[in-house]
Amino acid sequence: MQYKFVIKKICRLGSALCVALLMTTCVEPFEEGIESFESLLIIDATLTNEMKQHEVILSRTYRFNEEQEFETGAQVTIIENLSTQYDFNEVAPGRYVASSSFMAVAGREYQLMVRTSDNEYVSGLRSLTPAVEIGDVYAERVTNDENGEGINVFVDTEDLSGNAKFFRYIYEETNEIIPPEWTPLDIVVVSENPPVFDFVPRPDETRVCYATNASTDIILASTVDFSENKVSRFPVRFLAIDNYLIQNRYSILVKQLVQSPEAYSFYETLQEFSDFESLFAQTQPGFIAGNLRSLTNPDEKVVGFFDVSSVSSKRIFIEHADFFPEGPLPPFVDECDILAPDLFLFGFSPLIDALNTGLFVFEGFNDDNAPDGQGPYKLVPKICGDCRELGSSEVPDFWEE
Repeated sequence: MQYKFVIKKICRLGSALCVALLMTTCVEPFEEGIESFESLLIIDATLTNEMKQHEVILSRTYRFNEEQEFETGAQVTIIENLSTQYDFNEVAPGRYVASSSFMAVAGREYQLMVRTSDNEYVSGLRSLTPAVEIGDVYAERVTNDENGEGINVFVDTEDLSGNAKFFRYIYEETNEIIPPEWTPLDIVVVSENPPVFDFVPRPDETRVCYATNASTDIILASTVDFSENKVSRFPVRFLAIDNYLIQNRYSILVKQLVQSPEAYSFYETLQEFSDFESLFAQTQPGFIAGNLRSLTNPDEKVVGFFDVSSVSSKRIFIEHADFFPEGPLPPFVDECDILAPDLFLFGFSPLIDALNTGLFVFEGFNDDNAPDGQGPYKLVPKICGDCRELGSSEVPDFWEE
């Protein structure tokens, strides 16, 4: 989900600020227990000109070594032109989805309202930013000192009107998964005592799967200091030569959001202090103010920014061999060690015990000349023979071979 990165960055920053208060020098021991910690509400909401069921994520800042806490049971509403109301339903803890599809329209104003069990929050009025079509999205083989060798995905875009100068980029990447030790047969335990087995066809949906993940970084570009209102060769994603995601076919959908100066400034500040290393900077951040406030308690701090941005997108596909024809392919995520447990040993079956864990699948028949201590059937970790451990067998609508 594309909004999660903001929550993580802000929560991490909130915790970092609390730690910074306890650190007078970088050599003093860290003492757990933060007296000044504040549990602040985080509101993560971006409305775009996409016709869809938009989402709002509500959570709270949390301490180090604690699990993230989501704000549940809230009432979330977006008001258009102070009249039309769009209600949101909670579909998962802290995740609120619009009950119907709608989109931001140019010339109208939008306001976010959130009501919790004991408070009410409201954003400022926001209007849709100018629409700018994303230009070209392309990939190139690169080598640099920071990242080494790999593939960089670049964006070119231009606004001839000069009305759009601030951009944020997000992406969704989808990789094809083909387990290296897949076999068309599965082993089935017919009897445990004595050990008896049968072999059945392995389901087709275990052979090829797809996994889609959203970007987690804050990716910003501005043309304010440029002589032309143009973004050129702007890098949005680097894939190392040995990145598993490009072992097979890979696709990336790059989205370009045109931001207001206020929204850009908020994300830029958040980006600047999102790294833990910033704790050791001489200048420590204070509270990052957005455009949200509490109606119940004007002194209460609220974290987040209600953004209304025009968006456009482009998708490309990448094949590792097109960029590195000399090979080899990136390694799989698991070493896929093969084991051949004994069929029967001292009154029990190591093979059946391994299968009963659900962690292994059949890989093949063992050699007649197998070393002592090995059984007749070979197993591999399930991730190496069933692609559903990493993704879904459903082919995405956009997928192209």
